[in-house]
Amino acid sequence: MNTFDKDRLKQIPKKPGVYFFKDTSSHILYIGKAKELRTRVRSYFQKNRHQSAKNISMIKKIRDVDWIVVSSEVEALLTEANLIKKYQPFYNVNLRDDKSFPYIRITKEPYPRVFITRTIVKDGSRYFGPYTDVIYLRRTLKAIRAIFPIRSCDFFIDDDVIEKKKISLCLDYHIKKCEGPCEGMVSEQIYGEMISNVIKFLNGRTNDIENSITEKMNNASHDLRFEDAGVFRDQLTAIKDFRERQRKVSADFKDRDIFALATDEDYGIAVVVRIRNGRINSREKLSLRNLDSSEESIFETILTRFYLESDFIPNEIVLPKEPTNSDQLIAFLKQKRKGSVKFKYAERGEKAKELRLAYQNAKLLLGEWKLNRMKRKDFVPKMVEQLKEDLQLKSSPRKIEAFDISHLGGTNTVASMVSFFDGKPKKNEYRKYNIKTVEGIDDFASMREVVLRRYSRVKKEGLGFPDLILIDGGKGQLSMAVSALRELGLEYITVIGIAKRLEEVFVPGHSDPQNIPKSSSGLILLRRIRDEAHRFAITFQRTRRKKTSLKSVFDDIAGMGPSRVKKIMKDFNGIDEIASLDPKAIKEKSGIPISIAKEVVRIAKKTNLA
Repeated sequence: MNTFDKDRLKQIPKKPGVYFFKDTSSHILYIGKAKELRTRVRSYFQKNRHQSAKNISMIKKIRDVDWIVVSSEVEALLTEANLIKKYQPFYNVNLRDDKSFPYIRITKEPYPRVFITRTIVKDGSRYFGPYTDVIYLRRTLKAIRAIFPIRSCDFFIDDDVIEKKKISLCLDYHIKKCEGPCEGMVSEQIYGEMISNVIKFLNGRTNDIENSITEKMNNASHDLRFEDAGVFRDQLTAIKDFRERQRKVSADFKDRDIFALATDEDYGIAVVVRIRNGRINSREKLSLRNLDSSEESIFETILTRFYLESDFIPNEIVLPKEPTNSDQLIAFLKQKRKGSVKFKYAERGEKAKELRLAYQNAKLLLGEWKLNRMKRKDFVPKMVEQLKEDLQLKSSPRKIEAFDISHLGGTNTVASMVSFFDGKPKKNEYRKYNIKTVEGIDDFASMREVVLRRYSRVKKEGLGFPDLILIDGGKGQLSMAVSALRELGLEYITVIGIAKRLEEVFVPGHSDPQNIPKSSSGLILLRRIRDEAHRFAITFQRTRRKKTSLKSVFDDIAGMGPSRVKKIMKDFNGIDEIASLDPKAIKEKSGIPISIAKEVVRIAKKTNLA
């Protein structure tokens, strides 16, 4: 087995950048950043008894390392975050769903659109978020549309579109939900001022907007434009309704985000409480997996990934402890915000209370996750419970293995074993068997052989036994399976047979079939598993027959020894494909001489015509 070539470490530059660990298939295992690449990467391969279990597992799989040199530590931070988001390596901290967090997007157009998106387009648009509470997000957008008559269409609108009258006014204009930019009913400047107010609203600046709308309402009323005044009144009502749902938590009107983290082994819940204008603006939840580093390092990951695409960055970020590389983080956030950003580590006062509130939320959400995980673990589907009742079993048959025998006129006899857990197939546990000890047609003996082989191996390797074994067949096949289990000392495992003709279920020791209603979901599950075992056996049998026939027709060609026949069988999908090809194609793919390739194609075509 190939291993990592440590001479590769000498080629790594002593510069800041991002490194990638790759496996034998060149899949990225881990992405990291470093102030000095060579020293950081070399540290993984030095003898260190303090390496985490995750790192030990990863190092065993590393076969190559690659890197990108960058100009600064801040650029390394951003490059690492972007690449982790793109590739989602197995050994990096997994911030669940961060690839598809929703944002509110304000497009960069003469007449911008405002809508929810999960796709970030680098075209100058502004993004507010991320939001993890989709209900709150939709309520926010609904409030925006109630307050501001922004357009809801998807058209691109500029002076040329308006001049050429490419778009007509829609219903929204007539019901005063849009000011009609498509036909030039509102100027780009006035529309832009409204978008500025939308941005203020998203940043929690509702007081400024209320004052502006109140002034407009009073002016309209003074000018006897009562219909306009009514519209402004409704906008004020929408703002107040939205604001009243936001709990007031502070007399300090500084904007800030409060971060807290609760962890359990390698899983964590981070909570971000957004405070705008003294009120809780939103509460976001982030789920993290694959944790094995310090909380300081985890907070670095959370902050970088959370603010990566967002234009929604406050002046103050409150944390329980200082994150790793805090200077680089602050530099990155200042650059994003185009203004100052401070980290606060509150221990007393109002901010400390807010931090405790965020932590309590994180703990509660983590407890809820643990409870749901336990419920999922203990959950048994109804059809499995029904099967327990139908067969009068002591416990639910959560793991079921089923066997079927398939042959064609006594030749190419094969068997299949399929595995189901909680009513769902586990295809990685499916097995195929060539029958070795039985001559001719003998389904009973074939069933005994395959059950004996399967559970001899399970017993020897200490694998888990099924709760129920399903045999495709009646009393004869069932008795052979029971005989095999008895020989292995496994007669305690429940085994049943399902006969094809009348869909009757037989259990050992009873000559008559079980009285199970045809509409029972338990019986429906048994049929589904039986049919899957049959399908898997038939597919295997046909594949084997095709290869056998392929082998037999080429056996008599001079120069086609066993190895060349095997190569042809591997390279091509049966007689049909070979017959359709040119001998040169056969030669190029399989490497056999052109004279033999011509004969192979001739025989294939002759066999097809026959």
